[in-house]
Amino acid sequence: MAAYRTPCPRASPRPSTRPPAAAPAGFRPPLPGESCRSTPAAQPRPEPVAEGAGLCRGPRLQVVPAVDLANLPSVLTQLQKDLEEVKVLLEKATRKRVRDALTTEKSKIETEIKNKVQQKSQRKAELVDSEKPAAVVAPITTGYTVKISNYGWDQSDKFVKIYITLTGVHQIPTENVQVHFTERSFDLLVKNLNGKSYSMIVNNLLKPISVEGSSKKVKTDTVLILCRKKAENMRWDYLTQVEKECKEKEKPSYDTETDPSEGLMNVLKKIYEDGDDDMKRTINKAWVESREKQAKGDTEF
Repeated sequence: MAAYRTPCPRASPRPSTRPPAAAPAGFRPPLPGESCRSTPAAQPRPEPVAEGAGLCRGPRLQVVPAVDLANLPSVLTQLQKDLEEVKVLLEKATRKRVRDALTTEKSKIETEIKNKVQQKSQRKAELVDSEKPAAVVAPITTGYTVKISNYGWDQSDKFVKIYITLTGVHQIPTENVQVHFTERSFDLLVKNLNGKSYSMIVNNLLKPISVEGSSKKVKTDTVLILCRKKAENMRWDYLTQVEKECKEKEKPSYDTETDPSEGLMNVLKKIYEDGDDDMKRTINKAWVESREKQAKGDTEF
């Protein structure tokens, strides 16, 4: 009798304690009817990126073609010819569509001519501005103005000469020394001398002068003003009319028709008013002695 061997049951595998491996990227489980071989899913193609995509875009700049200013006259001539021809065709055209197209073209040419003319005018203005000399800025005079009160004067047969002493005046530019003459006056202005300006105004000259013949000279530390006399060979006793009037007021007046003793008293009174303390004491002493003698009958005084 044949021995019967009972098949040994296959031992079941031990369960794994390891965590399942992560599926690769793009892996998907097979569908029914598909092979168990895993095939990675097709990767999507990247879409083509336009050049400059993803960059910050600002407003698009309009490119203006450069204008050849040297050829503007010839360009304008050609545009004028085109405009004349379009006008001739517009006069001959009878169809509405053709006339509309010619009218539009005519407007375009006229606008272009207008723009070219403006560019030409602007170019001329720029050339004129570039040819103008740069403005010369005068130096700003600092300091203050000093009034000149000390001077000397002299005269010849033709000129009255006024001498003004200013230290360093010969070292400044000649245009900084200005003199303005009129028939009976002159004024002197010296600018920016040692940080100051100096002025002298003389009005009411004693006699008229010649404006054209008068002048100035700058010498070492001195300004010489030459006033040309209108009446030559005539002597000036004073420089101004005011000076003459003041001097004449100071002179004592003698009236021959009045009592001589009264005139003498006026002279003594004038001397007393203008004299110092010692002069006044002397006059007072003489006056007292004179009164005492008159009281005694002695009239020697």
